[in-house]
Amino acid sequence: MSEEAKHQESGYPPLRGVTLVLAAAALSFGNFVVVLDTTIANVAMPTISGDLGVSTTEGTWIITAYAVAEAITVPLTGWLARRFGEVRLFSACVGAFVICSILCGLSGSLGLLVVFRILQGVVGGPIIPLSSTLLMSIFPKEKANIGLAIWGLTTVVAPIFGPILGGYISDNYAWGWIFYINIPFGAAVGSVTWWLMRNRETPIERKRIDIVGLLLLVVFVSAFQTMIDKGRELDWFSSSFIVGSAIVAFIALGALIIWELTDEEPALDFSVFRSRNWLVSTVSLGLMFGLFFGNIVLTPLWLQQMMGYTATWAGFATAPMGILAVITAPIVGRLMTRIDPRLIVSYGMAVLAVSFYMRAHLNAQADYMSVAIAMLVLGAGVPACLVTLTSLAVSDLPPEKVASGSGLQNFIRIMAMAVGASLTSTYWEDATKENRANLVSIIDPATTLTAPSGLPADSGLAMFSKMVDAQAVMLATNDFYAMATILILIFAGVVWLAKRPKGPLKQVSH
Repeated sequence: MSEEAKHQESGYPPLRGVTLVLAAAALSFGNFVVVLDTTIANVAMPTISGDLGVSTTEGTWIITAYAVAEAITVPLTGWLARRFGEVRLFSACVGAFVICSILCGLSGSLGLLVVFRILQGVVGGPIIPLSSTLLMSIFPKEKANIGLAIWGLTTVVAPIFGPILGGYISDNYAWGWIFYINIPFGAAVGSVTWWLMRNRETPIERKRIDIVGLLLLVVFVSAFQTMIDKGRELDWFSSSFIVGSAIVAFIALGALIIWELTDEEPALDFSVFRSRNWLVSTVSLGLMFGLFFGNIVLTPLWLQQMMGYTATWAGFATAPMGILAVITAPIVGRLMTRIDPRLIVSYGMAVLAVSFYMRAHLNAQADYMSVAIAMLVLGAGVPACLVTLTSLAVSDLPPEKVASGSGLQNFIRIMAMAVGASLTSTYWEDATKENRANLVSIIDPATTLTAPSGLPADSGLAMFSKMVDAQAVMLATNDFYAMATILILIFAGVVWLAKRPKGPLKQVSH
């Protein structure tokens, strides 16, 4: 059931004035905190691993556990909300997220931390789509897209601030504080939301639990996410573990599709794939977000490993993206009802291409502003893609399918982020090795390397090798962004396979 239909049935009027501002701030910040936690532990992971006495390789399960659990519960949000009510489910998940964050910070072993990260992801997943739904339910009908724009803004900006906060906290405080900072914000979000919206509960439907579908979803996501996260480390399909994970994921996905298409009350409604606009928009969003998130992962890696930035300053270099994202998100929300949404998406991807093109021409002497300006430009394009494609996807779905459509689209977007991050890292490392081999092959073996005055005579070779390494990394980075420029322009053409909506874009539910 769409938000408009729910309002007609329940008679809930939109909020106004200070109440609207407070509710919008609480709901959007709830989404921000959950999305933030997908990246905040990334740069702190070496610190956490060292403190817990495990290897960095084992420590990656801190990130994988959260991603897997979140990916499982996001597409189930519509079903959960129908059983318990949107406001009640959102408030309960926020409260549980705070408790799990406390337990994560108190963990004294890797095993406990992974368990609590799983629980944190389970209760955090529904917050993402519910924040979108509830945001638009509190705005007047003609301004509902502003609510969606706010949600899109927090979804884009949060992954950027994750490495900044994670790096700063791990550099200056105990790592537990990357989880403890959720306490005051989570408490405020949950309290304000319940206080202002507890009398706006949605209808509850009691339906049986699709246990088989849930189990197959858990198996598929767990196997697939493990394959993606560990593939680079284990050299992909040369590892029997990765091959096994791929086989399990493929079989579980096939069984899940068959079961959900034949079950009378499926947890996941795959019938939305019949909608041309949903399918095209979801594919476009998945491709765009995978490439975008690959850039978000690669930038701090390049800055820290090659340019000598600390984790904190690497975060600051990516932060300017949030400036134009903040400015353009509400503008996109207003334009969606006036301009062909396919044009808006094409504009957004063209802006991304400009940013990638700027990055493709940087060199090893690039300064902070060169990186920051390219990231600033990037921020102008992402909201145009994310916000518009999210609405376009449900533009021709019947009201009873909107919830399932949005839930599945969020699920695919999250999975695309994982794939994009892993493939980008793999490509970057392989391209670095290939470029280094090519550079070394053109060096005359008879060349004599002399160390600069004042340094040991045998240090010349080591210094030259370091220079070659730096250039190999820089060439690999340039190659990635040159390829990304071409790909994003190709992706811009995919959205034109969608039909232009006959009327204003529908409001989005979970």
